[in-house]
Amino acid sequence: MMQIGATLPANNFNMFQARSSTTGGFNYGSLLNSSARGCSTKSMMKTTTVSTTRSTRQHLSNLDKLLGTEPKVILNEPEVVKEEISDNGALDNRGKGLLGGLNLSQIWPENKVAEEMSPRHLNRLRRLLSKNGIEYSPRNSLASRWREYHGSNNWSGLLDPLDENLRREMIRYGEFIQAAYHCFHSDPAMSADESPSPRHVALPDKSYRVTKNLYATSSVGLPKWVDKLAPGLDWMSQRSSCIGYVAVCDDQREISRMGRRDIVISLRGTATCLEWVENMRDLLVQVPGEKNGQPKVECGFLSLHKTTGAHVPSLADSVVEEIKRLIELYKGETLSITVTGHSLGAALALLVADDLSTHVKDVPPIAVYSFGGPRVGNRGFAKRLSSKNVKVLRIVNSQDLITRVPGMFVSEELDKKLRESCVANKVLNMLDNNMPWAYAHVGTELRVDTKKSPYLKPDADVACCHDLEAYLHLVDGFLASNCPFRANAKRSLAKLVLEQNTNMKKLYTSKAQGLKLNLERDMQMSNCLPSPS
Repeated sequence: MMQIGATLPANNFNMFQARSSTTGGFNYGSLLNSSARGCSTKSMMKTTTVSTTRSTRQHLSNLDKLLGTEPKVILNEPEVVKEEISDNGALDNRGKGLLGGLNLSQIWPENKVAEEMSPRHLNRLRRLLSKNGIEYSPRNSLASRWREYHGSNNWSGLLDPLDENLRREMIRYGEFIQAAYHCFHSDPAMSADESPSPRHVALPDKSYRVTKNLYATSSVGLPKWVDKLAPGLDWMSQRSSCIGYVAVCDDQREISRMGRRDIVISLRGTATCLEWVENMRDLLVQVPGEKNGQPKVECGFLSLHKTTGAHVPSLADSVVEEIKRLIELYKGETLSITVTGHSLGAALALLVADDLSTHVKDVPPIAVYSFGGPRVGNRGFAKRLSSKNVKVLRIVNSQDLITRVPGMFVSEELDKKLRESCVANKVLNMLDNNMPWAYAHVGTELRVDTKKSPYLKPDADVACCHDLEAYLHLVDGFLASNCPFRANAKRSLAKLVLEQNTNMKKLYTSKAQGLKLNLERDMQMSNCLPSPS
């Protein structure tokens, strides 16, 4: 049978309808609808090859009308296709429906794969892979419920199913972290002889203004000869590095929409060798200034938080000083503090929130949005934050190994069940107070899963499962714990394809090339947030 060589647009498949019109004695409807009476004769239905040029052209013409396109006809050698014939001489398409009767897999071989692995329509795939035509998440007013969205009730009733407004807020704060990464990687080196100049931060939300750059310093160093081994990469061994920034909402319309003036503290993940070294220092140490000795945190995280650099203050001192200044500057206004971080930044976010709740008088409500964060302290530290009314929302990928360290590999669910037993609870409490690796997570959890994404491979590697863009992709598609990836996800796939090419299903990487999209150009700020007008 003659084949249609051009790929048929998937968005036209829903236009197939059973039509019947007769021209020149030939029943078009019978070829598209196996139940039509016009093709009841057994001799006609048994013909499986091209019997006449006229009938084939009419068939293709009819398809052309219904699909609204002009498919190219490749005059290859006819292909014999055997059809099942029922006893009454009609094509046996029972249970297949209209599309099944059309046998579209013969017309468009990729159809079956596309239905299983990709958006149904190629124009939708083009939108997802391009910055042009991006849909935006709702920008609804939060004024009457802002405290609830900021975690006053620990996000009760907003996570499963995921509230649309909260989804948008989470992705926005995740993009603030991406700006912190970009700020560092655009110029990672710092002078060892003078104070750093203010850095430009390309904020994704133009209603915010950066007020201070933040630096973290390691308490350990590497020998100077290490830098000679890799000229030009001396920034990898520098003790102090830009870790993030403080920004404040400065747009009155956005302040009215959110119901308060929001102050954001955004912190990136691990980037230098010495930061990796600090990550490995996983013994629990006492929180400074704590008298009873019960709250403990990881030694390396505390070091990066509290150590002063040669020309920069410690992260702890910088944040406390800046927040005090902003509170005084906007005295009398309703304020909130949102600390957001990824990986190492998520760990430091908890320490920052703890410091603010301890050292800042009349501190505004504090919420932490943590993406792919490791464990930071013991159960005593978790109780300490809770007692100070610090609200923490942890976004966790089930396949992300970083969220299960440091400490003993005991699932949160198993730990909870064991503590329901009186005897086991006493033993675990004793271990919490004495074991150097008795870590516990803090706050409320939103669990997403790489395997739920129709775009990522189910066996995506460790780096992909921990990647921030992958996290934002999963949050954007999350509906509820018992629901599949939402079909109307808004976030562009351009950056995900660029950064996680080998972890994307092949159909998307091939289609991105086929659509001739310049991903590097389109992805620079591919988000789900509209620019303020």
